[in-house]
Amino acid sequence: MAKDYLELLELQRIIREGVEDAVPDTVRVHAEVASVQRKSGGHCYLELCQSVAGSPAAKIRAIIWRSLADRLLSGFASAAGEPLKAGAALVFEVRVNYSELYGISLIIEDIDVSHTLGEAELQRRRTIERLGNEGLLDMQKELALPAVPHRLAVISAPDAAGYGDFRRHLLENEYGFAFSVQLFEAAMQGESAPSSICGALARIALAEHDFDAVLILRGGGSVLDLACFDDYALAAEIARFPLPVYTAIGHDRDVHAADLVACASVKTPTALADLFIDAVASEDECISGLRNRLRLAFASKIAVCEAEVARLEARIAASNPRTLLSRGYSLVTDSAGTLLRRASDASVGSRINILYPDGTLNCTIDEKV
Repeated sequence: MAKDYLELLELQRIIREGVEDAVPDTVRVHAEVASVQRKSGGHCYLELCQSVAGSPAAKIRAIIWRSLADRLLSGFASAAGEPLKAGAALVFEVRVNYSELYGISLIIEDIDVSHTLGEAELQRRRTIERLGNEGLLDMQKELALPAVPHRLAVISAPDAAGYGDFRRHLLENEYGFAFSVQLFEAAMQGESAPSSICGALARIALAEHDFDAVLILRGGGSVLDLACFDDYALAAEIARFPLPVYTAIGHDRDVHAADLVACASVKTPTALADLFIDAVASEDECISGLRNRLRLAFASKIAVCEAEVARLEARIAASNPRTLLSRGYSLVTDSAGTLLRRASDASVGSRINILYPDGTLNCTIDEKV
């Protein structure tokens, strides 16, 4: 008697043949990584998903076989700046696979990271173009630091390694310069980062006279992590801020809209610390130079005064009567001690004093000849 049913294996083979006929070649699929796990054997297992209106709409298992895993995963990490992880929305080149034991899955043969990164780059360029059209790229460049910038408002995550590096490098500087650093906490990646950083800027603005500059610190991260610094609203807020804003965001290869509108940008938090240390050191060197110039000017003036005193002392010494007496001269005065310069200044019978180096003779004039 003929069977009126299918064995499970038969049904599974029919489904497999149908799947293979429906999708015989590799296809490109856009999906979000829900989870990723690298097994000890070398294979990498993922779960891909898609949401519609915030709700899960599709989900499927995916596999990167060991023979491709190293190349694909290292290539992705190099391009994206971080390992493949949950939350990344990417385009995968896949082959549909159906197993009678494990059901349907996708065999990943390539990862096109350029799709996601390309959209972000396009948006970044649009943002920069808009900032340029509105004249916001150069507004911060018109601001200047005070001669000794030491009161710094820092926007960062409090537990960020970059912030810790910055504080140590700045506050333990070799010159012993003192800086005041006040942290304004903010989210530094993700969708909430732009509004969080703008909020920190608003808090700083309430006390802007207490600070010389604002520093935005964010260490390295993936392209997707750092995309928040290409946000138009954040960049515009930085451009219009009344204090000089300095940024140290990401890697050497990264240039964000926030960097372009800032007063200045460097690539690492420690480089930003060096910028302010060097600014104070430059002013200190200038002050030291002025101090040396004043010291030399005073020394020169004192030398001139001392020379003039010596000259006057020499003149006084030369005019001292005792100096004349020591040279063999004598001086004659009347009884009142007035110097008699001529014989006609004395009269017969008057008393005079004749001064010698070794004493005085008191005389009476008997006769004038």
